[in-house]
Amino acid sequence: MRAMYLCVLGCASLTYAATPPKATPPVAQVWMDLATYSGSMMPVGLGGMGGLLGGMFGGGKGGNVFGNTQTGQVGRWMDVTLSTRKNPNLQDGIQKVPAASQLAPSLSLLSPQEGKPVPATEDDDEAAPDPEFQRPKGKILLYWGCGSEVRKGQPHVLDMVTASMAEFAKVFQSRRATTRGAHSTLGRPIWPNKSDSRMISDGASLQGEHEFSGDGVPDGFKFSLDAQHDLMPGIDLKQRDEGQAVVFNWQAMPQARAWFMASMSMKNQDEMVFWSSSELPDTGFGLLDYQPNTAIDRWLKEKVLLPASSTECKAPKEAVGQGMLRIIAYGDELNLAYPPRPKDPKVVWNPQWAAKIRLKSMATSMMGMPAMQHAPDGEKSEKPKSPNAVDLLKGIFGM
Repeated sequence: MRAMYLCVLGCASLTYAATPPKATPPVAQVWMDLATYSGSMMPVGLGGMGGLLGGMFGGGKGGNVFGNTQTGQVGRWMDVTLSTRKNPNLQDGIQKVPAASQLAPSLSLLSPQEGKPVPATEDDDEAAPDPEFQRPKGKILLYWGCGSEVRKGQPHVLDMVTASMAEFAKVFQSRRATTRGAHSTLGRPIWPNKSDSRMISDGASLQGEHEFSGDGVPDGFKFSLDAQHDLMPGIDLKQRDEGQAVVFNWQAMPQARAWFMASMSMKNQDEMVFWSSSELPDTGFGLLDYQPNTAIDRWLKEKVLLPASSTECKAPKEAVGQGMLRIIAYGDELNLAYPPRPKDPKVVWNPQWAAKIRLKSMATSMMGMPAMQHAPDGEKSEKPKSPNAVDLLKGIFGM
């Protein structure tokens, strides 16, 4: 386990690094991130906070641009990155896709024209970069766990002006094991891009054979995706008032390996409230992203994540208030390579190609603001008249 570190809002994250296997890096590598977003959109007018909170509560650029698997913009998205060690300056590539994708016969992958090239010695399965720490103002109240009543010992309270780093770490402990997925850098062609930015339609499927080619990419780089690793459906998150608690429920999803929920709301101008569905204290900042299967299974045992069979969670009104809530369904991460790893551990493994496919479905919903309740299927809803969520967020972060 790596040492804890502080993330965007001061949360200490626990990351895990696996022991490197006895193997040479694959000649070619592809990363495919699949994401489905539903629910409310990010309020407009956040200015400089867009980059800080856009990935937390939705938003992003219009159209199909690379990176939409992270922005939260309502829709179905795929980001693809291709690299080959035989050609560090690869400018373009081709991805043949199944007819069911409605994008057949192929996608055109192009290298970005800006950014720093990745060193040839860099580990392509390293942990994803950590967000920078920015000290906000006011107080933080942290609640956790599903249930109708506030549990004994809650909330944890943190005065962000006077708190030490140790106090930040205690309140903002956040688990995270996210590794690199699709990314944009020189010499690694991506999709979508300026040349090919077609949208993925509602009825499209990525099931079937995918094949990659390019200058320096080994022949025979192809694999098939099954239904378990197709784009996940949207989450139809609903909520109802149950007196002292808010009840959240959603439909079952066969592709879900686990679930997690987290909210952020305002108690007043100077106090922000965080709640998550975890049975252990966790703000959720690190968990609301792709996570590897081994970490998901570990956190299921610790009851940090909700089981795949879950369809409901209650939260005390005091813990969720008026604000924003996100829910994530983790898909099954698929890691493929050819040739397969030798059974004899003494034999060095020399894969010709490797592929990592990550899946998630997420939804964002407004809580306690009738004018901003969740709108299914990406329908826009009215902005709140009171309280002004944008002004409150700006106030708590001193903007």
